[in-house]
Amino acid sequence: MVQTTATELRTHSKALAKKRQILKAAARVFRRKGLHATGMRDIAAELGMQVGNLYYYFENRQELLAFCQRDALTGLLQLAAWADGTGLPASARLYLLIKGHVVHVNEGTQGSLAHLEVEALENRWRPEIQARRDEYEAAVRRLVAGGVTDGTFRAVDAKTAALAILGAVNWTVKWFRPGGGQDARRIGDEFAEQLVRGLLAPGVELERPAIELPDLARPEPTDFN
Repeated sequence: MVQTTATELRTHSKALAKKRQILKAAARVFRRKGLHATGMRDIAAELGMQVGNLYYYFENRQELLAFCQRDALTGLLQLAAWADGTGLPASARLYLLIKGHVVHVNEGTQGSLAHLEVEALENRWRPEIQARRDEYEAAVRRLVAGGVTDGTFRAVDAKTAALAILGAVNWTVKWFRPGGGQDARRIGDEFAEQLVRGLLAPGVELERPAIELPDLARPEPTDFN
């Protein structure tokens, strides 16, 4: 097995930080011009760099979109695993997952408007990204189904409930504005309370978890090229 040196790790870490800086600039352009009207030259201009330098990090806009989606999904899958491992009741775990999702896609992954655009990806990228989206959806569905089984939630269809939740939280990237009236954590709390309350079985009280969300570390997978 080839060992990764400390120098290689530092170089990789710096490149990853630069890619996320590029996504942050791309996010500003996406909101002004729209995702589909934004080109690599627009993003380079936002950064004040030559477009050739931008191509050092992303070979084209497709790779940038795929990186954004993979970055978002890596964090969301980590979040789902963490929530599942807390040992809290289903309602509290779902609360944390919903809140964490809103925070992650709006503050954790820069340029997350692109997170919704799986259909915009070419075949080179789409199957893997779709598989990760399916894996995350399945985690949400299992959480809901478990709550139905133990009597925490009403006898809802877990798949329909999971899709409704994901549709609501994903759509926040369309209207959330950093520096607006509420931050992502406050919005996440409000979404979690409303969505979880809508699932609770009669007589079950909402449990608002007191634990903090984790700081998601999302190293770029080495096989993403």
